[in-house]
Amino acid sequence: MTKLVLATGNAGKLKELQALLADTGVEVLSQKLFDVPDADETGLSFVENAILKARHAAQLTGLPALADDSGLVVDALLGAPGIYSARYAADPLTGAPAGDAANNAKLLDALAALPANTPRTARFVCVLAFVRHADDPLPVLCQAVWEGEIAHALSGEGGFGYDPLFMVPGEGMTSAELSRERKAQLSHRGRALQQLKARWGETGL
Repeated sequence: MTKLVLATGNAGKLKELQALLADTGVEVLSQKLFDVPDADETGLSFVENAILKARHAAQLTGLPALADDSGLVVDALLGAPGIYSARYAADPLTGAPAGDAANNAKLLDALAALPANTPRTARFVCVLAFVRHADDPLPVLCQAVWEGEIAHALSGEGGFGYDPLFMVPGEGMTSAELSRERKAQLSHRGRALQQLKARWGETGL
C-alpha cells in the first residue's frame, strides 16, 4: 500500500483525513510515527503555512506529504483567530497551545465584549497542500470555506477545535452535533479533500 504522511499531530485531523481517504488505497500516517516535530508556521496565510508543513514532513520522512492548514475566521474580530486558530489562547511567554477549551473560551469572551447586536458571522477555512517530495516545484493545492455563525454557548460532543461553537446554516445545530458523514459532506476540510480526490491523478500515487 502506498504511504502518505500527514503533516500534523492533531488526532482529530488525522482521523477525519484517514476516513475521507479510505477508498484511495493510500495509507495515511501521522508524522508523529516518524518523530517529526511540528514545523514553524512562519507564513502569513493558510496557503503559505500548508506548504511549509508539507515540505517539512516530506523532508524528514522521505514520503509524499499532505498538510492541512485550517482555521476559523470571525468577521467581527477582523478575521481572528485566523491562522492562529490552534494557538489563539496560547501562553504569551512560551507560545505553548492552551487547548480547545481555552481557545473556545477566549473566542466567547472576545465576542461578549462587543455590542450585543454585533453580527457573529464566521467561516472555517481549509487549505490542503500535497507535495510529492520536499522540493516539489508544483504542490497540489485545494481550498474550501464553510460559512456559519458563532453560537453563544458550546453545544455538541463531536468534532474538535471550534466545532461546538460553529453554527451550521440550514442544520439548526453546531458542527459538533453533526454526524461524521454529514460533516464530511459540508465541512471545509471535507470539501477540500473532495477536490484533492478529484485531482488525485496529479499526485502520482
